[in-house]
Amino acid sequence: MMTVKEVSNISGVSIRSLHHYDKIGLLPATEVTAAGYRLYDDKALERLQMILLFKELQFPLKEITTILDNPEFDRSKALEQQIKLLELRKEHLENLIDLARGIKMIGVQKMSKMSFDAFDTRKIDEYAAQAKASWGTTDAYKEFEKKSAGRSREEEQVLGVQMMEIFAEFGKIRNKKPESEEAQALVKKLQNYITEHYYTCTDEILESLGQMYAGGGDMTSNIDKYAGEGTAVFANEAIEAYILTK
Repeated sequence: MMTVKEVSNISGVSIRSLHHYDKIGLLPATEVTAAGYRLYDDKALERLQMILLFKELQFPLKEITTILDNPEFDRSKALEQQIKLLELRKEHLENLIDLARGIKMIGVQKMSKMSFDAFDTRKIDEYAAQAKASWGTTDAYKEFEKKSAGRSREEEQVLGVQMMEIFAEFGKIRNKKPESEEAQALVKKLQNYITEHYYTCTDEILESLGQMYAGGGDMTSNIDKYAGEGTAVFANEAIEAYILTK
């Protein structure tokens, strides 16, 4: 059995995130000691590996829980997909390294052919989408697929920026109380935006998203980098206050 600190050390997942995973039922501790310490066995560590796999494929934590708890979940298939995705990313990085070395040696202007192929991530994106689709069984994901069908990469990027602008608004008022009128209006604005452009954002989904925003991973980092330190946690607290009023 390992303590939460030991699991954090070997996995790179923060202690805060592991506590959060336990709280939402994604990665329950195998045992909790009388002193309140969480302990994890090998089976829990295997589940954590799968969680990190699906996070790599950009699945929300709520959907990862649904997938892993499905009795038909195929661990072998999931690992095969992860290997393929890593191989594609390795190829992409090698191409970038070769390009950088070429520019360093002879300069951009002396390159016989100006090429941007090394920056092309479409193969990675397409495979990730295929892998994700093979596990995307929830109604929310199906709705997302339907709404995103036909949208270009540029359109998706615009939507992403617009959503981050909502978080920027959260950032401007993050010193106020989460239950303030301004914060609650932004929560509603965020919920409506997600519903309009991605999938029906129920209160349950919104609550799960809030937990993901404050979970300590890349999402937290990206929000705070764009909107200011502490914004992700504040947005989650505002969402929690919003849910409590229902």
